[in-house]
Amino acid sequence: MLLEFKRDIIRNMKKKMLIFNPALAPYMIDQYNDLNQIYDLEVVFLFANVPYFKYNQSKLLLLLKCKYSFLLKGICYKERVFRLGMLNIIRRKKPDIIIGYEYSFTTQYLILFKKIGLIHQQIGSTIDDSLEICNHVQSKVRFFAREISVKRLDYLIVLSKEVSEFYRNRFNLQENKIIVSPILQNPQRLRNNPGELEKIANEYTIKYKLKDKKVLLFVGRFVEVKGLIRFIKTTNPVLFKDNKVVFILVGDGEDKNDIEALIKEKHLENKILLPGKYDEKELYAWYICSSGFVLPSTYEPFGAVVNEALIFGNKVFCSKYAGASYLIQSDSGIVFDPLNENETIDKLNIFLNSIDVIKEIDMENKPSLMSDTQKDFIEEWTKIIKN
Repeated sequence: MLLEFKRDIIRNMKKKMLIFNPALAPYMIDQYNDLNQIYDLEVVFLFANVPYFKYNQSKLLLLLKCKYSFLLKGICYKERVFRLGMLNIIRRKKPDIIIGYEYSFTTQYLILFKKIGLIHQQIGSTIDDSLEICNHVQSKVRFFAREISVKRLDYLIVLSKEVSEFYRNRFNLQENKIIVSPILQNPQRLRNNPGELEKIANEYTIKYKLKDKKVLLFVGRFVEVKGLIRFIKTTNPVLFKDNKVVFILVGDGEDKNDIEALIKEKHLENKILLPGKYDEKELYAWYICSSGFVLPSTYEPFGAVVNEALIFGNKVFCSKYAGASYLIQSDSGIVFDPLNENETIDKLNIFLNSIDVIKEIDMENKPSLMSDTQKDFIEEWTKIIKN
């Protein structure tokens, strides 16, 4: 009742929020829709699609409950964009709050516009850094951009309490200037239509002979920072000796040929499978016919796939370098250091002993391992209203 009462108050005092974001990805749908319950939200996308993964945008856009538009005119160089027309959009939409992303040129434009008096709104930026990235900034350019930008922004939107603490201590920021908003999805939406998902998962189980196997799943891009080649080389003895273990890599990327060559070299053709790239319900079905999830990244600002795996009841073997590693509790997985071979092997053995083989496909037997975060979400994002 209290939460509903609070929502009623929020509906009566909605402020206009304008978000500039690169492109729409599936894992942002719920956050935008929830934000639209608090604010009169419009999202301006700067790319027609995610540069490194071509999602079905027409289907994703149908799921959005907020207003959206595209700003595609300008210069793009190595995913850095100079978009023309931002100021015109702001003047036309007249938002109360404007949110950019990272320490990008988009965010720098907002800071410049405010400094010279062209805009007067509150401005903020979404910062996707994990605590590891906060402490070890990957470039001098980003380091100086952070130093210049943080105190010129009214709000920072970060992914975890640990990152919030870093910024509060490093830059002496007040707590109400930092919004903790991890990239989490709605379990009810993802687990909708269980009959259809179970049907697809059963098809995978039969096609790839997964029944009575301990199925480890990876979902993502096949690129160096995901740590797949290192992980396969390190865990090869474990994978090879246990005839019940199968490792499925769902995705695609520049490292695919090297991964295929490594699988052939280590004679792991029956242990490591590459079925291809999937999204939406065809992707979610893979979580249902898996025993556990693996994320061996050596660099990972967050890792939305960890949230997806937990939603579908999978324990997660998660790299400590992933921002989402804080989601892992003692009953939902193990955090490990993929750069430490002995630790990786020892903890993988423990993880394998904690998961079950695939039997009958039934989502009721794999309830979500994610707790309800709606209350926290509202409390964090209403900091702007309260200020």
